[in-house]
Amino acid sequence: MTRIGFAYNQKPEQDAPLLDKATAHSGSVEDGELDRLDEEPPSKIDEYAEWDSIATIDAVANALSPLGEVIRLEADENFPELLRATNPDIVFNIAEGKNGVNREAHVPAICEFYGIPYSGSDPLTLSLCLDKARAKETLAYHGISTARFTVVRDASDLDRLVGALPFPLPLFAKPIHEGSSKGITEKNFCQTIDHLDEQVRFLLTTYQQPVIIEQYLPGAEFTCAVLGNGATARVLPIVGMNFASLPEGAVPIYGYEAKWIWDRPENPLEMFDCPAKIDANLASEIEHVTLDAYRILGCRDWSRIDVRLDAAGKPNIVEVNPLPGILPDPADNSCFPKAARAAGLSYDELIQSCLKLAAERQGVSLGRQLKKVRTASKSASRPRVTRSRKLDGPAATDSVTNRLTA
Repeated sequence: MTRIGFAYNQKPEQDAPLLDKATAHSGSVEDGELDRLDEEPPSKIDEYAEWDSIATIDAVANALSPLGEVIRLEADENFPELLRATNPDIVFNIAEGKNGVNREAHVPAICEFYGIPYSGSDPLTLSLCLDKARAKETLAYHGISTARFTVVRDASDLDRLVGALPFPLPLFAKPIHEGSSKGITEKNFCQTIDHLDEQVRFLLTTYQQPVIIEQYLPGAEFTCAVLGNGATARVLPIVGMNFASLPEGAVPIYGYEAKWIWDRPENPLEMFDCPAKIDANLASEIEHVTLDAYRILGCRDWSRIDVRLDAAGKPNIVEVNPLPGILPDPADNSCFPKAARAAGLSYDELIQSCLKLAAERQGVSLGRQLKKVRTASKSASRPRVTRSRKLDGPAATDSVTNRLTA
């Protein structure tokens, strides 16, 4: 039977809660906790925004279980020892990591060190995509449309910038190495130089990392779920952002407020249209630029790519997310599962499709004989058994993906 290591980071219990949609919709939120989201600055709440709730972790483990024995491997300081001791045939990776600008690359890098196949993109792609500026530089070099930008690394950079802006206002600022809308609020939309100066200084101090400043794209926004590899990679039904559902006067962005404050279980936002309500020509343009970005940045198996139209209606890449959010509850408005459902894939089929793509790409056989989920003991010390594996193989899609795109 195939032994599937499942690498993840679980949100910790906190006195001042970081609420994800799964927690909010579960009914476990006590009175007043949602109001804390309005009162606390995002930096105090969103430290673990990229990590997954136990509800998501359980859902993924259950989805994987028909394909083999699932061994839960929390991606903490014990991960290398646990991986070596349990020696899975393949690792299904959703771990976002904690420390450093290469944190999303830690699990796959350790897997490569031990010669263990894993799902998703490689360490280079994960680190590249987490650095918003480096990713945009790579895209621009290859002629992929993305908003003009500059990077502010410290206060002296900012002083020079406000003295001579390289492109016109309005501008949008955000931390360079964050995901899940960490550090992205309405205040980041800057229409004056004074506001830009104030907000960038706040971001530099709060998040202790460079800030990327982009020319604001005024058009519609979309997010695209990609499943597959190489020439067989396909965009699932495009998700369109319905900014008309935001409170009156809100900046048309899907940021911190829209994700964690305004979209509440007692009053959910009708934030998404899937499939997006756009004509075939625009859909084709969006799919084309999405797949170009996916391949150029070296994404594998799956990724979610955000696209926004400029003033002329041309699709521009905003960000590429090789570790897409995969909340299981449809009420949570998680975009990748939403696109999968629109394509006819259940949540379990989506998770299984990603693992099958990774297994086929690396020559790993998946077993279906038994459903079993267990958690590795942190005191495990079984010696590693060396296996011969095919680490690189032709890109292929599983039968579910083929059914989608036939």
